[in-house]
Amino acid sequence: MSAREVGLLVAVLVLLLAQVFLALAETGLTRMTRARATALREDGRRGARSLLWLVTHPEEFINPLLLVVLIVQSAQTALTTLLADSLFGAAGVAVALFVNVVVVFVVAEAAPKTWAVQNPEPAGLFAARPVRFLTGLWPLRMVSRALIGFTNVVLPGKGLAKGPWVSEDELLALAAEAAEAEAIEDEERNLIRRILEFGDTIVRTVMVPRTDMIGVPADFRAVDTMEVVLLNGYSRIPVYDAEKGVDEVVGVVFARDLMRVERDGKEHAPVAEIMRPARFVPETKRVSELLKEMQAEQFHMAIAVDEYGGTAGLVTLEDLIEELVGEIVDEFDVEDTRVEPVADGTYRVNARLSIDDARELLGLRMPTDDDVDTIGGALFKALGHIPVEGDEATVDGVVLRAERVQGRRILRVRVTPPPPVVDEDDDERERR
Repeated sequence: MSAREVGLLVAVLVLLLAQVFLALAETGLTRMTRARATALREDGRRGARSLLWLVTHPEEFINPLLLVVLIVQSAQTALTTLLADSLFGAAGVAVALFVNVVVVFVVAEAAPKTWAVQNPEPAGLFAARPVRFLTGLWPLRMVSRALIGFTNVVLPGKGLAKGPWVSEDELLALAAEAAEAEAIEDEERNLIRRILEFGDTIVRTVMVPRTDMIGVPADFRAVDTMEVVLLNGYSRIPVYDAEKGVDEVVGVVFARDLMRVERDGKEHAPVAEIMRPARFVPETKRVSELLKEMQAEQFHMAIAVDEYGGTAGLVTLEDLIEELVGEIVDEFDVEDTRVEPVADGTYRVNARLSIDDARELLGLRMPTDDDVDTIGGALFKALGHIPVEGDEATVDGVVLRAERVQGRRILRVRVTPPPPVVDEDDDERERR
C-alpha cells in the first residue's frame, strides 16, 4: 500500500471510531430522563453535571450533534470510496458499498446504539462531557443555527431552532407504552391524559347546568337561606333577582356569613344584605385559564354565561380539580352512579355523562360533536324532538334509549354498545 492509501485507511478508521462514539452518544443522551440524570448528579457520578445540563437543554445539543453525525458519515463514506477505488479499481465501488452498508451499519450503528439502549446511564455519562464540549464550539453552533434558519425559510411554520417537537398523541403513546411496561401505573397514565386534555376543555363541559343549580332569590331571609344550605351541604350558593329569576344572578352568599348574621340576631335580614359579588365567565372559556384566575384572585365559584348573556350554569374550583384527579365525593354529596352495568351487556348511565368519559369508561367510539357534550345531549340531538321514556336513537352504532325523563330533561340513558367487529380471516381460522 502506498503512503496515500495508508493515510486514507487511518482516516477511515478514525472516522469509524467517531461514528461509534456519536451513535452511542445520540442514543444514550436522548433516552436519558431528567429525573435519572438528577439522581446520578446527587450520587456524585462523574459527568453527571454535564449530563443533567444536556438533558435539561436538549435544544442546545441535538441539532449540532446531528450535524456532526452527518459530517462524519459523509466524510467516512467519501474516503472509503476513494480507498476502495485505489485498491480494487473498477470493483472498488461495490467494495465500498458493501463496507458502508454492512460493516459500518453493524459496527458503527447497530452495536453502539443497542448497547446504549441497554445501558443508558453508562452511555450518557460517558458521552456527556465530550458532547457538551463539542456542541459548545461556536462555529458548529453558528452553522447549525444557520441551516435551521434556512430550513424555516424553505419550510415555514413551527420553528425548528429549538429542536424536535413532540405532539400530544406521541406523549399519550409513550404513556401507554410505559403503562404496558409497568414503568408507570394506570392511574398515572390517566392523569397524564387528563392533563393534556385539560388545556382544551371549556367551562361548558364541566359546569353544573342551570337546571341543576341551587340558588335563592335576593329577598330570601337569612334563616331560610341557611336551611337551603344545610339541606344541600354547600358552603356557598348563588343569589338571583327575585323578579328576573336565575338568569339574573346578583351575588353569592357564603354559609359562614349566614352563621355570623344568625349569631348576631339578624336571621330575618334579606340575603341581599349578606351576599358578596359574583364572578361571571363565558361558558366557552378554557378551564386552564379559569383555574389560574381562581388561584390568583382567590375565588371558588363562577357563574357561566352563554352567548346571549343568560345564565348557563355555575362552575366551582372542585369541578376544575375533578377534571384532573377524577370525581371527588365528600360526606355531603349524594352520589349518583354515573355508569351502571346491566346484565344484558348494556349500561345505564347518567344523562350528564360527558362523551369523553363515555369513551373512556365504556370504550365507545362516538366522535366529538361541537354541538353536544353529554350522552343525553347526543340522544336529544339524534331524536330531534322532546323525548319520552322509551325513545331511542342510534348514534354511530351506539344505541341510546331514554330510560328516565323528567319534564323536558333526560335523566338516565340506556347505552347499548355496537357489537364487536369480527375479523373474517380470524373467524375462518376458528372454523378450521
